Amino acid sequence: MAKNRTGRVSEQIKKELSVLIQSELKDPRIGFVTVTGVDVTNDLSQAKIYLSVFGDEDAKKDSLKGLEKANGFLRTELGKRIRLRHTPELIFKIDESIAYGSRIEKLLGDISHEEEK
Repeated sequence: MAKNRTGRVSEQIKKELSVLIQSELKDPRIGFVTVTGVDVTNDLSQAKIYLSVFGDEDAKKDSLKGLEKANGFLRTELGKRIRLRHTPELIFKIDESIAYGSRIEKLLGDISHEEEK
């Protein structure tokens, strides 16, 4: 039963954070950021936010710094929008799965192209 609640809470956090990052934050360091996933602990004390950032490594680092700086604001706004007793601590992480997937796709394409020759 607790799994259902953490799943619902993580999806709601993902939805609300996406809206907050896109519309409310005015930090120029934060580029094109997409929230790809949220993992919430069973006691709802921490939430790991996985982000995909468009750009090079510098853009990723700058966006992560900007989001860390806005952590208090995001947590406060999240607490207003989602009615929980305690708002979870937000931990931001860069999601490398999209880049990894595109690399695998490219390698598979190269292999199939080599087999055709």
